[in-house]
Amino acid sequence: MAKASNGLKIVFLGGVGEIGKNMTVFEYDDECVIVDCGLTFPNFEESPGVEAVICDYSYLKNKTKKIKGVLITHGHEDHIGGLPYFLNDFKVPVYGSNIALALLQSKLDECNIKKVDLYEIGDASYLELGKFKVEFIRVTHSIPGSYAICLTTPVGRVLLTGDFKIDQTPIDNNLTDLNRFAEIGRNGLLLLMMDSTNVERNGFSMSEKNVFTSLNTQFELNSDKRIIVATFASNIHRVQQIINVAESHNRKVLFLGRSMIKIAEIAWSLGVLKYKESTIIKLSQMKDVPYDRICIICTGTQGEPNSALKRMSQDDFKNVVLSEKDAVLFSSSAIPGNESSIYKLINDLSRKGVNVIHSSLSEIHVSGHACKEELKLMFNLLKPKFFIPMHGEYRHLMLHKKLATEMGIKESHIFMPEIGNSVEVDKKGIKQRGDVISGEIYLDGKNLINADDTIMNERKILATNGVVVCNAFLYFGSNDKLRTPEIKTLGIIIDEDTLDALTLDIQSYIASRIGDDAESILDGIRRLIIKKFKKNFDKQPLVVVMQADKI
Repeated sequence: MAKASNGLKIVFLGGVGEIGKNMTVFEYDDECVIVDCGLTFPNFEESPGVEAVICDYSYLKNKTKKIKGVLITHGHEDHIGGLPYFLNDFKVPVYGSNIALALLQSKLDECNIKKVDLYEIGDASYLELGKFKVEFIRVTHSIPGSYAICLTTPVGRVLLTGDFKIDQTPIDNNLTDLNRFAEIGRNGLLLLMMDSTNVERNGFSMSEKNVFTSLNTQFELNSDKRIIVATFASNIHRVQQIINVAESHNRKVLFLGRSMIKIAEIAWSLGVLKYKESTIIKLSQMKDVPYDRICIICTGTQGEPNSALKRMSQDDFKNVVLSEKDAVLFSSSAIPGNESSIYKLINDLSRKGVNVIHSSLSEIHVSGHACKEELKLMFNLLKPKFFIPMHGEYRHLMLHKKLATEMGIKESHIFMPEIGNSVEVDKKGIKQRGDVISGEIYLDGKNLINADDTIMNERKILATNGVVVCNAFLYFGSNDKLRTPEIKTLGIIIDEDTLDALTLDIQSYIASRIGDDAESILDGIRRLIIKKFKKNFDKQPLVVVMQADKI
């Protein structure tokens, strides 16, 4: 029999020191459960050409039989987006709400991943997974079917809030279950792991119902225009609000953007998105509806290159041409790092005469995350012995740690996590253990590549310094002459005189090395080209040298 662990081991594979790709592993003895397995979207400068970023979960590669299941807090991409790739490697059961599982199933179908065991849970669902007793506790967020997860382990209770807010008037009337949180607090909570996203914001988060009033005002102010509202496709509560306002103004609704169309269809089929069927039109039907009776709901709030709104701004969307007859509402907030692409999109829309309204001009967006007073309330209800801030960039985690100490938690009882850290917690304390294999995996087309793969360095060089390709003729021809090397540059400017001089230098170099092995000559040519470009242009292009003949 395996020796029992002294404590509960927690491994952070994602979602700390960052917003996105959440993934946390809980281990006791020889069993473990995983909470969430998300993705994030890449920064072009850091990972050009990459579609998405997921956690490096190779730490788990020898633990397949130990994994009792994956627990989903809710159906947003940063919590489920990595699961298709994970489940392709690990055949383990997944537990989540109906909407989270439906969104996941759609992703699995796209990736042609079959035979995955998906188990639907609901409010106050309980599971026993080996040594872990699991309770799902309803919370309010921007998507239905959102849950905090309480794990009862041999060393005590651990609670992850997941993404949450305390909204007293949610549009689906499903309140955060504060009574259950208070009960857990009274019975004793060993460790709290809580959402840090809005720890910088004082007060309480606004209710989602506030958005209806602001949207309604904008619909009235733009009653003579076609209205386009951009939001996150997975923000189902917001999509519902937009539809409600559109119907109240007798407008037809058109969904644009692949993810928007897909998620809206899934949500409607489950009954979590409600509208009259006659409200929704297809793109081909738009020409039959008066301009001022149309509301388009689309993706593209972050200026994503292939999103519906971005394509519209570039006249690249069939049958949708923007003009001064349109109003575009950004019902979203900027994800840190996306500001420049968003402002560029707003400028492009403005050049077309579009009336652009965003959150700094009107309250057409509220956050789905708890602000400072809501976080304080959770501390007071749950009364944890130990605390780990989650779901935030490092500055968020630091501020959350400070807030926790203000709420009476000892600083020695707080752990500041970073990706790859592991900790062990029991009633006596919380201690950092050895770090594990961690990092990022890039989704590049249909391929998964490591973040430190040479291909990423090559792309960065291509993006900033260009490429030089040289076909080198290494052997004398029948007329006892070396053929002139062929040089092609891409993404870098070189004048004709400099090119001719470089060509002669390469030809002379080859002549001086006749008789040497081809590989060393080609390497020497590559170094020669790099040196010349550094000297003449202060550039270090990617240089490819190929042998052009074998006479």
